[in-house]
Amino acid sequence: MEPTDRPVLRSRAWPIASGLLFVLLLVLATVGTSPPLAAIVVTVVIALCAAGIVVWALLRTRRQRRRFEDELTAWAAERATHAERLRIARDLHDLASHGLGLVTVRAASARTLTGPAGDAERIAALADIEHAGRQATTELRRMLAVLRRPGDDTSLRPAESLADLPRIVELARTSGVRAELIVGEVDEVSGGVQLTVCAVVREALANTARHAGPTRAAVVVRREAEAIVVSVADEGAGAGWVPHPGGGAGLAGLRERVGALGGTLRAGTRGGRPGYEVVAWLPDRR
Repeated sequence: MEPTDRPVLRSRAWPIASGLLFVLLLVLATVGTSPPLAAIVVTVVIALCAAGIVVWALLRTRRQRRRFEDELTAWAAERATHAERLRIARDLHDLASHGLGLVTVRAASARTLTGPAGDAERIAALADIEHAGRQATTELRRMLAVLRRPGDDTSLRPAESLADLPRIVELARTSGVRAELIVGEVDEVSGGVQLTVCAVVREALANTARHAGPTRAAVVVRREAEAIVVSVADEGAGAGWVPHPGGGAGLAGLRERVGALGGTLRAGTRGGRPGYEVVAWLPDRR
């Protein structure tokens, strides 16, 4: 998202105050035709009104100035953030294109070689690929360290995969959700889809713990043709359980994450049966 236009200070306090003071001046000009006592009273009232108008204009201008300075500070921070994002995007593009380009070229050249000389060249190509991969990983970790917020103690760890599902389910059991995990024959699954499957299961089980409490839930991961389907269905809240709703952003975030992979997410009741179900359909070619 690009930064918004630079804020501009627009204040109508002094034009309004000037108009009112001009009106008071016209009223004051007519005081000379009034009796002396009345003229004094009117003059005093006009002076008080003029002082009040000036004070109002000063206070209003000060508030508008403060608001303008806050908007200007936010605008400058937004511009700085946008510029930093562009710089990081360029760095990531250069890093990815260089590293992956080298890996692709060396792998393609080694694949076509035959004979004893080809064996030596393939060994050299694998060494180059390993070096490029390590260098790219180091640079990505360095960039991640730059992007992490101060005080963020999140460790750098490998991305989650389907192998982490038993741990996620076991963690849900500690909160009282008696979850069962069933993983069908899914063959090879891309890394992005595996990461999203873990996110869906974690968020759905967390919702079950908040809304249904200690209940049974079934987590099923299976393949349907060119897609991976993950479903998390619970049996509903038990008697006397008081739901503890969250912020409501979890499912919205999951929909965006699933949608980024070209998939769909459905969440709702189980069609007449008690409980709630979250189903994600994630395209993934074999």
